[in-house]
Amino acid sequence: MEIYIKIFEVIFPVFFVIGVGYYLGKKNPKFDTNFITNFAGNIGTPAMIFYTVTTTGITLSIFIHYFIYAIIMIAGFAIVGLFLLFFLKKDLSMELPPLILPNTGNMGVPICLFAYGTQGLGVASAIASVIILFHFTLGVFLAKKSFSFDILIKSPPVYAIFVSVFFLYFEIDTPLFLENTTFLLTYATIFLVLMSLGIALTKFKFSLKNSIILSLCRVIIGPLIAFALIYNFDLSGLAAGVLLIQSAMPSAILNYLVGSIYSPKKIVDSVASTIVISTLMSFITIPIVVFFALKYFN
Repeated sequence: MEIYIKIFEVIFPVFFVIGVGYYLGKKNPKFDTNFITNFAGNIGTPAMIFYTVTTTGITLSIFIHYFIYAIIMIAGFAIVGLFLLFFLKKDLSMELPPLILPNTGNMGVPICLFAYGTQGLGVASAIASVIILFHFTLGVFLAKKSFSFDILIKSPPVYAIFVSVFFLYFEIDTPLFLENTTFLLTYATIFLVLMSLGIALTKFKFSLKNSIILSLCRVIIGPLIAFALIYNFDLSGLAAGVLLIQSAMPSAILNYLVGSIYSPKKIVDSVASTIVISTLMSFITIPIVVFFALKYFN
């Protein structure tokens, strides 16, 4: 019962803010979300990357280890996702991000903290940091459907990555004023992107059947791939448990942000529906995954 209370505490604010956006979108169908997209992409997300990487207690060694694990895990997600998208006759590039990039940040981190306490926080934050980096590198390339160095050169989140790794490498303590500023911008960005998603729900059209299938893939296949990774790398304890829990998260909200910048509306509608439905499904699947994690990796 306690895990359901924790999940409710994490999920309720998400759907409440989405509901606020839905209300505003219904009240004003011409509500312009371009400001939100520009703010989140150019200011909010770089702040989120810096805050997540430099203020959660992870070290460069932990970051590198889980960077490697994340690459392998994402590759596994991608193989399954490509087969599924091909079967459903969906876009193999633009609709792949919500299947391979889970919500390891504002959902995964607090649930891992609940399961493993402060010891699991560093590992959970490392995984979340790596996934955020992939949103604005791999995620952008997939959403834009092209590889271009111009994207990297002109992308503020990429510079945030370099600055964050610089802080980790030289073990620089983040100044309090910078930590407080990026903290504020991080949660402002999460709020605005969720609200923007709610506004989008008033306008989009999607296939419920396809969205349910894609969402099931995200929340069920994810943990199975993590089990294979844990077995092959002989991981144990909280390191394995946190990796398993993070792999079970629903599609990340940032997939919607990146898609809304680089992909056509039809694709964005599909991405948004997968995010919402997989988040609803996670209320059932996450407690099961947490139970197994605590039973076998404690």
